[in-house]
Amino acid sequence: MTFRPDTADSDVQSVAFISLGCAKNLVDSERMLGLLASDGIAVTPDPADADAVVINTCGFLEASKQESMAEIHEAIRLKTSGRVKRVVVAGCLVQRHKTKLLAEAPGIDRLVGVFDRDRIVEAVRGACNPRAGHGHFLGKYHELSGAGRTQGLESVGMGQIAPVDVSESARDGDFAPGDESQAARILRKQALGKRGRRLPLFEDDRGRFRLTPRHFAYLRISEGCNQGCAFCTIPSIRGPMRSKPVEQILAEARELSADGAVEILLIGQDTTSYGTDIGYAPGLAGLLRRLDRELARDVAWIRLMYAYPSCFTDEMIDALAGCGRVLKYVDMPLQHISDAVLSRMKRKVSKAQTLELLGKLRQRIPGIALRTTLIAGSPGETDSEHAELVEFVREGWFEHLGVFAYSAEPGTPMGRMAGQVPEELKQGRLEELMLAQQQVVFARNAGRIGQSIEVLIERPHDQADTYIARSRRQAPEIDSVTYVSSHEPLHAGQILDVTISDYQHYDQIAAVPRKARRELAVLAR
Repeated sequence: MTFRPDTADSDVQSVAFISLGCAKNLVDSERMLGLLASDGIAVTPDPADADAVVINTCGFLEASKQESMAEIHEAIRLKTSGRVKRVVVAGCLVQRHKTKLLAEAPGIDRLVGVFDRDRIVEAVRGACNPRAGHGHFLGKYHELSGAGRTQGLESVGMGQIAPVDVSESARDGDFAPGDESQAARILRKQALGKRGRRLPLFEDDRGRFRLTPRHFAYLRISEGCNQGCAFCTIPSIRGPMRSKPVEQILAEARELSADGAVEILLIGQDTTSYGTDIGYAPGLAGLLRRLDRELARDVAWIRLMYAYPSCFTDEMIDALAGCGRVLKYVDMPLQHISDAVLSRMKRKVSKAQTLELLGKLRQRIPGIALRTTLIAGSPGETDSEHAELVEFVREGWFEHLGVFAYSAEPGTPMGRMAGQVPEELKQGRLEELMLAQQQVVFARNAGRIGQSIEVLIERPHDQADTYIARSRRQAPEIDSVTYVSSHEPLHAGQILDVTISDYQHYDQIAAVPRKARRELAVLAR
């Protein structure tokens, strides 16, 4: 379906938008689409029917770059054939490679980096960036930061820093009401950040043109990362960590709720470090409690994604256990379990600390579902270190697990390390890890037959009277699903109880229980 606003005042009347990469990139895409639609540009799903094509790229891994470049070249082909007027490329690949992309794809009309997404309308309309001789929008983090006042609301480019609400912070255990000196200190921390040099930035994600189904939405609570893992390009692309103020997050969550979201997924590069850069003492635990307490009851599920193990505190565990709408589910990429590999990766966590955390989560949150991702074949990984990781997977800590073959990325410490593992060996190790997890999942699924679970309906299945759904233990787009059979019609976003009857590989099969019928016996006279 084409969303067509009232007017457009240039040759570009319509746009097709291709969003690649992770959920965080998807939020950027939705925000840019919202700006384009508000400016009177129609949004159409088919690039061949559009005046302009925007590709919001992923540049995290080499495979991501190749996928992005394929989409870029296809858009340029449409432009060459006269079906498209403009090709705009945005996102992480742009921020990472900048104008070097033009050598690989000279048909690109405009580049838009991750810190200039609010200039997307200008880029699509054909405007040049007056700040740069090349005309593209390739701002850097430090160019957008600046000093700001600590009172009221101060605009800082991508967002605004809100003043601390003393009463709310007190409710979250930050400081006592009436403690003016401590309130001032917290306010100063928010205004200056940890280094005391500049006002922290955050991306205001309100006004999005949603690409997800209406019933679930991603809510970014922070951007950037300070962890500095040796394999990762994120800090060089997205910059240092910057948390959104709690009031900003609540405002965005309320907007998503009003738009029909019944599940909200909290995302960021490192969600467990939330608040540390702005002096918000309650941190992630305080944020979870406020969301659980203050959001409209239409939001039934709140799901935590992208947790970092070294920052996971007891207070966060307590919040997960005690907040009714926060799902007993944690996505926590661990990457490896061998101490030697973790050290080379600069993960700031040990095997013993990881096992202790996993044990706490299982013990203090009965029934919790854990998801992780691992890296196979990083530089220097020995057969014994890989075997240690396989045994760790076989222990059955995780309901869901993904594995990436290590990709040597330019500019990363690991990319320069000796001992790079051959591709064939990486793939073999990846497959061995996935087979170990498969055995865990299949055994667990068999043991759940007969159990009653709560699910959220996603959409109808091609098979009659069957629906694709997710349980509380299944995140959208990355986890397995639950196939639900029902003799009564169901709708997307509906939450109901079903009974597991079987499983098919990673997925569960369930049915809506038939309503019990009362049989009245006729007594003979």
